[in-house]
Amino acid sequence: MNIDDAAWRTSTRSADYNECVEVAPGPRAITGIRDTKARRRGHVEIVPAAWVALLDALKR
Repeated sequence: MNIDDAAWRTSTRSADYNECVEVAPGPRAITGIRDTKARRRGHVEIVPAAWVALLDALKR
């Protein structure tokens, strides 16, 4: 499976601020993150531990 073919979803937290990001599950537990307004610019793929650390940091 290619992450580009994954089911991307927009974060419900970012919709109110017009700063939307999308996330998608990828192969081998990788999470993809991309800018909704600039999908053609690509995405970032992060491992599970980095995803958890990012979410924890954003909650602070």
